[in-house]
Amino acid sequence: MVHNNKSFKAPLSYILLAALILIIVFIGVRGLVGTDETPEYSEIIGCFDRLEVSEFNLNLGSGSLEYRLRGEEEAHSYKVPNVSVFYDELFGEGNHFEEGNYRLAYNAKYPDEPLEYRLIPASDSSIWLNLIPTLLMIGLLVFVCISMSRSFSAGRINTVGKANVRVGENTGEGKVTFDDVAGADEEKAELQEIVELLKDPSKYKSIGAKIPKGVLLVGPPGNGKTLLAKAVAGEAGVPFFSISGSDFLELYVGVGAARVRDLFDQAKKASPSIIFIDEIDAVGRRRGAGLGGGHDEREQTLNQLLVEMDGFTVNESVIVMAATNRRDVLDPALLRPGRFDRQVYVNYPDIKGREAILKVHAKNKPLAPDVDFKQVAAATVGFTGADLANLINEAALLAVKRGRKAITAQDLSDASIKVIAGPEKKSRVVLPEEKRLTAYHEAGHAVCHYYCPTQDKVTEVSIIPRGAAGGYTMSLPEHDKSYVSRTEMNENIVTLLGGRAAEKLILDDISTGASNDIERATDTARNMVTRYGFSDKLGPVVYGHDDNEVFLGRDYNSTKTYSEVIASEIDSEIRAIIHSAYDRAQEILSEHKEQLTRVAEYLILHEKINGEQFATLMAGGDPDAPAPDANSAAHSDGDAPSDGAVIAPEPTKEEAEEGTAVDPGTDAQPTA
Repeated sequence: MVHNNKSFKAPLSYILLAALILIIVFIGVRGLVGTDETPEYSEIIGCFDRLEVSEFNLNLGSGSLEYRLRGEEEAHSYKVPNVSVFYDELFGEGNHFEEGNYRLAYNAKYPDEPLEYRLIPASDSSIWLNLIPTLLMIGLLVFVCISMSRSFSAGRINTVGKANVRVGENTGEGKVTFDDVAGADEEKAELQEIVELLKDPSKYKSIGAKIPKGVLLVGPPGNGKTLLAKAVAGEAGVPFFSISGSDFLELYVGVGAARVRDLFDQAKKASPSIIFIDEIDAVGRRRGAGLGGGHDEREQTLNQLLVEMDGFTVNESVIVMAATNRRDVLDPALLRPGRFDRQVYVNYPDIKGREAILKVHAKNKPLAPDVDFKQVAAATVGFTGADLANLINEAALLAVKRGRKAITAQDLSDASIKVIAGPEKKSRVVLPEEKRLTAYHEAGHAVCHYYCPTQDKVTEVSIIPRGAAGGYTMSLPEHDKSYVSRTEMNENIVTLLGGRAAEKLILDDISTGASNDIERATDTARNMVTRYGFSDKLGPVVYGHDDNEVFLGRDYNSTKTYSEVIASEIDSEIRAIIHSAYDRAQEILSEHKEQLTRVAEYLILHEKINGEQFATLMAGGDPDAPAPDANSAAHSDGDAPSDGAVIAPEPTKEEAEEGTAVDPGTDAQPTA
């Protein structure tokens, strides 16, 4: 960000000037008034009449009187209101003495102590000379006021319209290039053309091709949209102007539009250059979304941005890049060709992309020989680039905590679970009945997973509290999925309701521990009916729309796209899907009650089991029995127990909307 040094110095200079003024005024007032209380005129005359004054100095010009009383060492000061009257009262009318030093003998009361006095001529101290301190203070005050006014006008009012832009040349050793971006090969290929346009625009202009005005990077947060924009600037070797969408908005009306103009002026002076607006939805929201109409400050800012990107002014060699994860709320005029000509969707990385991202973030970290990033990538479906960076960092922290010199596969595995479900709460005290309920709840999830063919294999079950969940059942997908079938979504609901069904079947009671499971199951069923047309009764019809945000200017007079009769049928279909899945879960657990009990009792004893141990239990074997393969040895920690949830890696947007088994989950409330 370009900072004005004067803006930082101004407050300090104002404070120093104000302090200086106060000191001068204080000294001046003390000098003019004196430290004593001002006596009455009659009091002064009385002191002379009573012969209490031993000496005095009288300035005939200014009327300043300094006198000392007999028996006192401290001198007093007084401002005589009328010098001639005071002189006559003191010496009598007609008795005029010349200026100088005199000794006046009093009567016999003080024969040895005559009055000593000095008359100071008016020419030695004129009224203007006495006014000099006052005039100096007034002049200084005027000067300070003018200086502060000019400084405020130049430093605040004029700079309010300046864009708070962060300027980065993005050159040299610290520049970001496409080599620093992993897991986005298609996105880099799309942006490579922008780099070529910036490097050699004449090659494209020679055949009449125009440089794109803007590139909009769309996608979920954490997938590297900002990093891609920096890489484009680094590859092209051009100045990079970065600003947030919220930086345009200010308290004052018209500031946003002024900052847009200033931003483009700076970029044009440094062209070819790149302007990057992060979170553009803060300023680029659809007009008419509020009640302010065209006079809304945000809309004025948007209007100026539209004009700068494609208006009467020629905008050569300045490419606007913007990032958002809310494309649906952007104004249509901003998205048309000629403004944001290209829209690049930066999606969740696939397994190859995740492996490449992991290698980038682990580049300067020591790794143990057992680390296999292919396995880590396979177990982190739905992770963003930011999630993977956090995973590597958490693994490094765990390695240091455990006294290791390198990151091991176990550190990565534990860090993965920590990122998904949160840290273990081993110190939590859990009652025996709660421990038993949680064990059967998680066993119900796991057994339903086992007998639902479309669901992913169970990799770990735990009744140790993590985050908001009292326990979890983890199932990791073996492959990335682009689509989800109706059977998969139905069986996903079955696995979600397996915990509640197990509580009812074994304990003949239910708890609040399944609240999050029920919420996710209901959302999945609602999407099946209203979005995907999976209801045979209602058919392949979409009911409602996907916008979760209300725009008053657009939706104030809008109505639902379906009748109350259809709404009732939607509710009926959702209930039917949920009840059918719950019955299926109860059926599975009733048929395999022995396996359910075996898994639950093992959890009560060991508190955690891995995928191999779970498969052995389901096959009727003993997970604690010695096995030829060391990997099948029992894996248990002496951790504290609690309630549960079905846990999986963070899903993609599509998977989250479809309610697949890779949705993450934590029971919102602990089991009571």
